[in-house]
Amino acid sequence: MSAYRLSLFLGEIGWYDATRLAQDRRTVGLSDQLYRANGSISANIAEGYSRGSGKDRARFYQYALGSARESRDWYYKARHILGATVTNHRLQYLVRIIQLLLTMIPQQRGNALHEDAEGYTSHQPEPVDATSTNCELLYPFIDVPLPESSTSTADV
Repeated sequence: MSAYRLSLFLGEIGWYDATRLAQDRRTVGLSDQLYRANGSISANIAEGYSRGSGKDRARFYQYALGSARESRDWYYKARHILGATVTNHRLQYLVRIIQLLLTMIPQQRGNALHEDAEGYTSHQPEPVDATSTNCELLYPFIDVPLPESSTSTADV
């Protein structure tokens, strides 16, 4: 399940982000919130996957969606410490996880959900290069490819 794998990976690299944020006294609380929200995404997908009915699965996938949106918010607020490249990289992962969850929930429940087209950026004019040396030194798992942007039911 793509959404689970991506969220599990996000939780892994989020550990390094939370550690970096905890080093600045102004973002200690943000660090804790970010780490909890990141971990909650994969945990709720896993719990939902184990449920017997589509309605139960959809409920936990909805919780994961809320946590993904919360993580997106915390990453945006952390952009001042994490920097634009790292922040945009994490936001790309979160956007893809949200897209997948927005496909999975209606499949389990039978009604449509949507995400507004508003984008999150940290005002970096050049494109995000997730393989840049700066990110690579700070985040050893950065070589994992970014998720595809097309939503397919085969990925779900």
